[in-house]
Amino acid sequence: MSGALNIATRALNTNLAALQVIGNNIANVNTEGYSRQNVLLQSSGYQEFGNGFFGKGVEIATVTRSHSAYLTREAILSQSVASADGLRLSKLRQMEDLFPTGEAGLGSAMNSMLNAWADVAAAPSNLTARVVVLARADELAARLRNTASQLDQQKQGAVLQAEGTVTTVNRLAQDLASVNQRIIETQGSANTPNDLFDQRDQLLSELNKYIQTSNVPGQDGTVSVFVGGSQPLVLGRNANQLAVTSDPIDPARKGLSFVQSGVTTPLSDNTLGGGELAGLMTFLNQDLPDMQNQLGRMALALATAVNQQHRLGVDLNGVAGTDFFVPPSAATGLPAPTNTGSATAQVRVNDPAALRASDYELRVNATGVDVIRLSDGLSTSMGPLPVTLDGLTFELPSGAVAPGDRFVFQPYASAARNISLSLAAPDQLAAASPVLVTPGLGNASGMSVERLSAVSPSASLTNPVTISFQADGTYTVVDPVAGTSSSGNAYIAGQPINVNGWSLTLRGSPTAGDSFEVAGAPAGSTRQNAGNAGAILALREQPTFEGVPLADGYTSLFSSLGTKVQSARFAADFTAQVATSAESARAGVSGVNLDEEAARLLQFQQSYQAAAKFLQIAQSTFDTLLQTVGR
Repeated sequence: MSGALNIATRALNTNLAALQVIGNNIANVNTEGYSRQNVLLQSSGYQEFGNGFFGKGVEIATVTRSHSAYLTREAILSQSVASADGLRLSKLRQMEDLFPTGEAGLGSAMNSMLNAWADVAAAPSNLTARVVVLARADELAARLRNTASQLDQQKQGAVLQAEGTVTTVNRLAQDLASVNQRIIETQGSANTPNDLFDQRDQLLSELNKYIQTSNVPGQDGTVSVFVGGSQPLVLGRNANQLAVTSDPIDPARKGLSFVQSGVTTPLSDNTLGGGELAGLMTFLNQDLPDMQNQLGRMALALATAVNQQHRLGVDLNGVAGTDFFVPPSAATGLPAPTNTGSATAQVRVNDPAALRASDYELRVNATGVDVIRLSDGLSTSMGPLPVTLDGLTFELPSGAVAPGDRFVFQPYASAARNISLSLAAPDQLAAASPVLVTPGLGNASGMSVERLSAVSPSASLTNPVTISFQADGTYTVVDPVAGTSSSGNAYIAGQPINVNGWSLTLRGSPTAGDSFEVAGAPAGSTRQNAGNAGAILALREQPTFEGVPLADGYTSLFSSLGTKVQSARFAADFTAQVATSAESARAGVSGVNLDEEAARLLQFQQSYQAAAKFLQIAQSTFDTLLQTVGR
């Protein structure tokens, strides 16, 4: 009878334990990272009697968790990539708000400033029209400065977010090392610490939301975690750290570094993979600098082009024009800490129409320099400094370079941040041209003057020059002061004729004998002369931003930003779907299904009730036996 009682007791305890496991599953149905647990049952063995082998009942072999290492890893990695793409998209959307379209946009402000010159060109002595030009220019400069300031603030916010995220990563790494220690302490047990393994996997999942890791499981149940390809963030029970550090050449550029035993090792952004930190670094070191460079290029090209043309004009008082905007200062090159030369390098604008929105790195070799455009990695080998590339001149104001020296140039970093109007009074607008054109009295054709303006400083700018047309449609140019002449020049209507630093555009078909004389503007003609105002107005159509006209520069910038946002949105949507699918697959194996648990609950409830009934029968039979024997 004792065997029957033991079988019944074991069955009761076993089924009660199974019900406890099911109840634990139901209780944790909404617990993040919890894996469904299952009771594995086994026979309690047997005993031999003379007439055969009789079983001794049932017992619990162990409690396992429903888990797929492959699906869990896929879910963690896909979520890591989705986190990077999602954070980058949110940052780009914030940036997009800084570049509105319509009247509130920089494009409207720039075109309003350029278009205001039309009224000055129509009435050069009208002070009101001149005041409007100054007001529009001041408003444009203010918008450029404000946008640059907002970008700076966004960068500061992203850096603070990166520092906060790194603190979280370091805490999670320490927590994971502590869980590894607790797992090691359970190694004397024959059973698996399911809840510790769930906690370990949940920490890995949270960690990968911030930075993608590669994991190596140990034989003792622990897991070692590596970041940046090969840096051990967690090794068993020991945790190292990450830190946000500054670039040794450019302190404003931030990056991630691995810290172990006080030694700091920079992590390349390309090795981060996924996680919010990867999205932040992509935004901080690619997206944000690109937009700052495009904004700075727009400001620098505008200021340089307008200043160059304005200096070629004459103001209302007959004084030669000065800078319209405060001239941008040359950008100083950032030297590498390893430089052995004594040189101080700088870069200045040579041609505003050839500028490219990029930072540059200059590397000194034995015969000259290699200039690397960092936006696309294009390297150009050139001779000794000074050298000119992409409308920029790289030069050495002082000192000497040595082979191996490196410099980083950021020609557009402060252009928009520091732009401001240089003029204070409307009569200082250099709207007049220093040269005027006079048609010949005997001109018989319908040729007309479309535009005349100075285009470059020249010592012979105001020399009297006569242009005469021949019967074959060609023209001759005679400069008696310089003693030069040229003939046989082909005439094309609307094509400018450039001589001595001025540009003359004619319309119509010439007749033999037609002539035009270009000479210095007489004193007192500035109130009726608006040649330079027309030249500044014509800057609107000048190809400036890689073939895009100056007036459409903001459109080019906004299109670039829109492309970034659209690409980031597609990537974020796609990786989010992949992450959702991977998590659904993992949850299908590890998650708690209440319907299944309810079915198992009834199953083991019935088993428990049957075992209780068997125990009752065995007890009753034992009592009857005792009563019979006692008689």
